Amino acid sequence: MSSFVPSKMFFTKGVGVHKDKLASFEMALRMAGIEKCNLVCVSSIYPPNCETVSPQVGKKLLSPGQITFVVLARMDTNEPNRLITSAIGLALPKDQAEYGYLSEHHSFGESAKKAGDYAEDLAATMLATTLGIEFDSDTAWDERKQVYQASGKIFKTNNICQSALGNKDGLWTTVIAVAVFVA
Repeated sequence: MSSFVPSKMFFTKGVGVHKDKLASFEMALRMAGIEKCNLVCVSSIYPPNCETVSPQVGKKLLSPGQITFVVLARMDTNEPNRLITSAIGLALPKDQAEYGYLSEHHSFGESAKKAGDYAEDLAATMLATTLGIEFDSDTAWDERKQVYQASGKIFKTNNICQSALGNKDGLWTTVIAVAVFVA
């Protein structure tokens, strides 16, 4: 069996609303532009030497029916006006020949900024522990971010987040944030 190590990754996100939960998810996938793929959720390793590309570039590399590996954060509700959020965080080491981390986070009642920061913090913390960076886990994310960057070992952190209020009429609302891997 051959192994597949992605050479590219892109972020995308979407919101869907429908009377059926599954169809709401499909609408979110359509908004994200990945509905034509067979998605396989994977854990959160960003491959060495992988390139982050724009969604426009990444989506051109997808084919209908393609098995597509993703890190997916998803949240659904049919509760009117309930705030839902999904986020993916990314932390990359300075040495691109090393692997990085992606993290997924989904929550109720949390702003997009807070959820995005949380996902980014989670990915950076996982990477920091593998790189041997010492830090106080009780300090605020902004302080730890400075410690991580000052270490010279973490090159970049980022996140993508999607939030929405549950449909006012009680239809299913789904939010997704996705890291999509491509060859």
